[in-house]
Amino acid sequence: MSNSERYTFQERDEFNREHIADKIIKLLNSTINVSPMIIDGSWGVGKTEFCQKLITKMNENDKNHLIYIDAFKADHANEPLLTVLAAVLDILPNNETKETLRKKVLPVLRYGLKVGGKALFSHIFKQDSEAVAEGLESEINKAAEQAIDASVDSLLQDHIDSEKNLIALQHTLKQVAEEKPIILFIDELDRCRPDFAVLMLETIKHVFDINNVKFVLITNTRQLKASINHCYGLSIDAERYLDKFIKFRFLLPNITNGVYSSVNLASVRHYENLIRKSPYLNNLEIERDSCLHLLEKIFEQNNTSLREVETFVRNLEVYQVVNSQDGINSRDSYIYKIIKILSIALATYKPQIAQDLLENRLNAEDFVDFTGINKLWSLENGRIFPLDAISYLYVSNSFINSELYNLEDTQKQYLEDFISKATQDIFYFGGDDILRKLQNPIRKLWFSN
Repeated sequence: MSNSERYTFQERDEFNREHIADKIIKLLNSTINVSPMIIDGSWGVGKTEFCQKLITKMNENDKNHLIYIDAFKADHANEPLLTVLAAVLDILPNNETKETLRKKVLPVLRYGLKVGGKALFSHIFKQDSEAVAEGLESEINKAAEQAIDASVDSLLQDHIDSEKNLIALQHTLKQVAEEKPIILFIDELDRCRPDFAVLMLETIKHVFDINNVKFVLITNTRQLKASINHCYGLSIDAERYLDKFIKFRFLLPNITNGVYSSVNLASVRHYENLIRKSPYLNNLEIERDSCLHLLEKIFEQNNTSLREVETFVRNLEVYQVVNSQDGINSRDSYIYKIIKILSIALATYKPQIAQDLLENRLNAEDFVDFTGINKLWSLENGRIFPLDAISYLYVSNSFINSELYNLEDTQKQYLEDFISKATQDIFYFGGDDILRKLQNPIRKLWFSN
């Protein structure tokens, strides 16, 4: 378990996920057959950190052997069986039990290294004999070409003994797990080569179907299904194929319970925490309702991951450092600050749309699709909402569909008067002044001004 000591729920649980970990621990410690289990989540949602915090919490009771494997770091070896068995051996003390297991492991691995994965798993997984013969012949030829020091007779003998060796290995693993259950956490499977990811699944099912040996896969199920289709073709129903291997799935949510029992996006909470910790942005007025409401809409509309939030905050920091005279903490009005943040968000998540804005060819529909602000509530409620005014600026200055909001002249004037007063008259409605104001944060972030 690499670096898991750094992660605890006590030190940091900004997404209120400890109660989720408690439920998973109860499930893993129960007699319900939930292995292999998947902790599912989209890219950048914080799966790895959650996994390491979960392991740290489970280690407090010392009920199980807990093993963390970064599958992405191991897929270059192309031997999932070797990866898992080496990890199991590593956590055992140097005693007779470890030596016994090592002796059982070696014959299985030696056979696999000689004849290659196809022949080994064809035999172990009891595929038809013709496929086994073809695979064996192919791998024997490869072995000869690579000057592997084994004769055909020894390969055939290993082939005969392989199932016996595997059963012996499983029996020994079962004895080890009876003394203290083993739980293996396989992380980053969705980042592995498709063939390695699928082979890992098959290895877990067919080799490690052993009492008190449990697996938790931390992965993106959508990507895992793509790996299955890559290996077996689009004609394979990846969902059904995966169901053969997985007993239970849990989705790590991108929401967090708020302080007053409201529900917030974890991405928004992450943004707030990063801003507070940043030495460059800690004076930013993140609590202002309009700014947070805008970012919440953008994060929700674009399904923004925690990692993508970090990229956005990093870009805000870059903007601050390279534009110290015109940073977001300047004395500009709060509306102009929100415009700067919005334009930087556009440059971060939709660089092509940001480029269109710079080149005076922005399509208002693209902007609205990004922000999710497809309706101006000010026109129905009799008072101005700052986000409506800001959205009006971008849409009305778009090259395409600039009349998307379909406003009457009196409504446009109403919004423009509000903007002029709220921004200390820095926006002059006429010429290219407004367009330059919307473009400038992107230019300054990209060093193109």
